[in-house]
Amino acid sequence: MQFNQIILIGLTIFVFAACSKKNQGSQLNSNEPSVDTLTTRTEIKEERPSPLKMTTGMIDGVKITINYGSPAVKGRQIWGALVPYNEVWRTGANEATNIEFSKDVLIEGQELKAGKYGLFTIPGENEWTIIFNSVWDQWGAYDYDASKDVLRIKVVPKTHEPLAERLDFVIGKNGISLVWEKLEVFFSVKAK
Repeated sequence: MQFNQIILIGLTIFVFAACSKKNQGSQLNSNEPSVDTLTTRTEIKEERPSPLKMTTGMIDGVKITINYGSPAVKGRQIWGALVPYNEVWRTGANEATNIEFSKDVLIEGQELKAGKYGLFTIPGENEWTIIFNSVWDQWGAYDYDASKDVLRIKVVPKTHEPLAERLDFVIGKNGISLVWEKLEVFFSVKAK
């Protein structure tokens, strides 16, 4: 009887560990973007065609959390087509992407107070605008209001190889990269 209980406990621990490992999410180890040292942890929060993901990490003692819908390329033309140039984009799928900083930060050298923000972008062929908006809880960019922008910065996108099928955010030692299709958009982050 005691032997059967030990076997049952062992199997329970094994199943629990396997399920826990499956639900931990994945760390981006392949197709690494140009961030220095990866400190990112990404987990899938909800299964759907564009899964809801949460990426967390630390930069310079600041905890950063990004929640976003992660669409797939699925053979489509992304930039300038599915995601139009020169228009405000939710920077993901479904709900607007949101980002939270535990302490005040400098984004590309510009101050941003600790807090939670809607993360919108205006993609361009040669330059992107990254937008931190005070309204973080909204669907898409349908109700986006530029008067609620707290900070806008300009960055230059670069080519990313090989193709990244799903949109992901990577929090590295010196900043954050959005990686999707064959494109990477990076902005620097450091504690204020």
